[in-house]
Amino acid sequence: MSIQNELTELLENKIISEDTAEGIRNYYKGKAGKSENKLFIIFGILGALLTGLGIILIVAHNWDEFSLTVKTTFAFIPLITGQLICGFVLFKKIDSSVWRESSTVFLFFAVGTCISLISQIYHIEGELSSFILTWMALCIPLVYTMRSSATSLLYIIGITFYAVDTGYSGSNDIMSFIYWIMLMLIIPYYIMLIRRSENSNFLYIHNVFIPLSLIITLGTISEDNSQIMYLAYMYLFSIFIIISNTNFSSDRVKSSGALSFFGISGILFILFVLSFNSFWEDLSSASFSFNGIRSYTEIFASVILGITAFALLILRNRNRMSDLKFSTDIFEITFIIFTAIFIIGIYSDIAVVLINLLLFIIGIMTILKGIKLDHLGILNIGLLIISGIVICRFFDTDLSFIIRGILFVIVGLCFFGANLYLIKKRKTNEAK
Repeated sequence: MSIQNELTELLENKIISEDTAEGIRNYYKGKAGKSENKLFIIFGILGALLTGLGIILIVAHNWDEFSLTVKTTFAFIPLITGQLICGFVLFKKIDSSVWRESSTVFLFFAVGTCISLISQIYHIEGELSSFILTWMALCIPLVYTMRSSATSLLYIIGITFYAVDTGYSGSNDIMSFIYWIMLMLIIPYYIMLIRRSENSNFLYIHNVFIPLSLIITLGTISEDNSQIMYLAYMYLFSIFIIISNTNFSSDRVKSSGALSFFGISGILFILFVLSFNSFWEDLSSASFSFNGIRSYTEIFASVILGITAFALLILRNRNRMSDLKFSTDIFEITFIIFTAIFIIGIYSDIAVVLINLLLFIIGIMTILKGIKLDHLGILNIGLLIISGIVICRFFDTDLSFIIRGILFVIVGLCFFGANLYLIKKRKTNEAK
């Protein structure tokens, strides 16, 4: 049944007035208009991509038959066309998101196509990383000039690929540090995107791409002391969680849930990985080497991220300090406890016991939080953490299969009992 039919029925039965019905019609018209606008943006971007790819395929099919001059001309045609279209949009259609996004994406790929074709035509040798870096450096002004969020996302993908190619291959890892400069260039646009109410879907995607890019590329700074990177990643994930929970964080940033998801998932992943003996045995026997400034990058990153996480935690609790009331979110303060355990682990094997104890405490507190908030999802996350501990210990302990089976039965009963309790509690509250 359509909204119009429902409104007619409500009007006939005098449940709502004509003014109310008109207001509802206008609301759904506006909602439909926004939905259509989003579709136009998506199809406009896809259209630009397909058009660009089609031109490339047509030219590529007859490429060997063209002269050097014709090849050079074809290399610049997409670039010039894209610039002309963007110039038209800049002066005539700048308020149209569809025109802005589709034309800028077309020009973005035209730049890359032109660089690659000229390199091929005149046999200019170079590495893939250099090509990506040049391409991204030439396209970053497009993001700000055209206010193109789609190009911003493509730029983030490009610099992430560049960092991975230069950082993890080991061929030119010093050049991977340029990634951090390139990332800083896009942050002002991200802040602008947060402050604007339009294109919120693009903001949600940025909330996924930026932290994911950081997670992927942070490991590129590791050199000789890879164990220290666990500290750096722990601090990074903690920063994500604190930002997502902080009042000064934009509602549109918090509502996406990406930062919180990456933060909690990352912390749990690290803790579960380090709940086994092997890491702590390697750490206690490790001989850290510091030969040159490049060997200190893990320490520099850990110190900077750790100070940032601690400063954000203090800032989040600045209004509670006078009352001695601090954040009770266990994930926000896990990095402090983890730091102490990590230092202990350098000298003692007891760290593995402390990590498992920390995981158990996190699981229990998450369960209690789920019960307090009447949230089945949070409750089951806590139960999954406890289950994860049992499963991990299943593989690295000498307990008999009977005891292991009993432990699994107990965890299963806990799942059933906790969910049943919360469901009954919810029904009781609804009855009241």
